Amino acid sequence: MERTVVRCADGHVFSTASFPMQKAERLGPGRLMRCPRCARLRSVVPVALEKR
Repeated sequence: MERTVVRCADGHVFSTASFPMQKAERLGPGRLMRCPRCARLRSVVPVALEKR
């Protein structure tokens, strides 16, 4: 299963396998998911990874 790196509204970066799935609710351009760092439902958006 492909994992997606996302950033929550508080700036915490984490990876999730459920970003494109139906488990996450839509909220604007991102999705509403529970952040593992702050343990709250936050709007999350995918992070563009830089290649060095």
